[in-house]
Amino acid sequence: MAPNKDLSRLSSRRHLHLRADKAKLSDLFRVLSNRDIESQDLDFIDGIREKSTTFKRRGIIFLSILAQKYFHYVSKPLSWFGSTFEFCLNLVSHNKSFCTTLFRALQGTLEMPDEEDSSYVSFIGYLDKRVDLGRFKPRDKKYFGALCAVASKVSYENKAFIQSVVQHRWEMDFLGAYDFWNEYQQTLSTQGFMFHDKSSDPDMIFVVFRGTEPFNAEDWRTDFDLSWYEFASMGRVHGGFMKALGLQKGETWPTEIQEDDPQRPVAYYFLRQKLREIMLKKSNSRTRFILTGHSLGGALAVLFAAVLALHGEESILERLEAVYTFGQPRVGDEGFRGFMEEQLRVYGVRYYRFVYSHDIVPRLPIDDAAMMFKHFGTCLYYNCLFQGQVVEEEPLKNYFSLREFVTKRVDALWEIVRGFLLPGIYGAEYKEGWILKGCRLFGLIIPGFPAHAPQEYINSIQLGEVDGLFY
Repeated sequence: MAPNKDLSRLSSRRHLHLRADKAKLSDLFRVLSNRDIESQDLDFIDGIREKSTTFKRRGIIFLSILAQKYFHYVSKPLSWFGSTFEFCLNLVSHNKSFCTTLFRALQGTLEMPDEEDSSYVSFIGYLDKRVDLGRFKPRDKKYFGALCAVASKVSYENKAFIQSVVQHRWEMDFLGAYDFWNEYQQTLSTQGFMFHDKSSDPDMIFVVFRGTEPFNAEDWRTDFDLSWYEFASMGRVHGGFMKALGLQKGETWPTEIQEDDPQRPVAYYFLRQKLREIMLKKSNSRTRFILTGHSLGGALAVLFAAVLALHGEESILERLEAVYTFGQPRVGDEGFRGFMEEQLRVYGVRYYRFVYSHDIVPRLPIDDAAMMFKHFGTCLYYNCLFQGQVVEEEPLKNYFSLREFVTKRVDALWEIVRGFLLPGIYGAEYKEGWILKGCRLFGLIIPGFPAHAPQEYINSIQLGEVDGLFY
């Protein structure tokens, strides 16, 4: 399906670009208190402005910029805390136990972990150390879903860890792990990796995007950047996610760009070129590819497919088998949903959007008249009993509800109890460590955060069932 004249217009016709770095605190309160934003001549708001803006929409702008500024200021201490915390976890793990670590420290025989070693594990990895696919084999009906869920979790680890898992645990071809450049934030903040599964039929390339790292302030800034851009008939899309994927500073998506610095690859263009090279070499084969990711990674996966469609990349899209996302936030409006549903239909691409129980992230940004974000695709929803069903929209689509206040916390309490029961029922691989148990306790306060962790999606696929559905 070649791009039509409208789709070929790659500059953003309409946009709202929030420049948090230019905003002063006094400016934010001016936004909150004045309905006529346009008359205030604010440098940190660029694009479409409305002479009469509702308080809710002004509040969204206020909170978006305030959150971005907060994470900018705490970037270094948050990174330091995260690095120190993860180092301590690995230090204890490398020395077998906390007591052994203290004893070896007194003896001067501590085994020090190396952050770039394949044995070094992230905070996400300590929540759930599983990296195998369990009982699933190629041609099992849940094989691709299970592989994508585990790969999405593994994407949070360092390059050596990922390569070791792909080559030695999965016995597949490792094609590379990459850090990508965000032109707006001037930092390497997006990550992903690729691997080749030759055992499946057809053989499959996987492109995996990493989600939000808990101690990475740049990721959080991306999540809270509620700028939006409208590209021809593609509709409005989430500005923060588009910037992370490779949106240019001129608010454009040119078909090609000049990448002068190999140390600063741009996610969309770099991965598209990799796929071009792979598909060209395998032009006479049946090799296809899958896009996947957890959280922010899921958003980037579906937007990657969207920009391929915007650019009319038929030869690549014809080889796209499916998109699998786990705990993915909303990425666009009604227009974007219509655009993507048509593209998925034309190219025969399956899009599975997994949502676990009270996970807060798939309910954000909220779907209302002020925000206008919409989900689409096949939603596979699993409750806290791992009972799965296909639904049009996950229950409690905007998360916040006084009526569900008690119900959510009862489910969070059950998840704590469940953590003690699963190993006895299904085996030691389901044993939960003290870090995950601590996160579950936090879930009694805000249930939506522990429910977002990757292990819930792995458990849902391994223990749950959706009748008659192959994924």
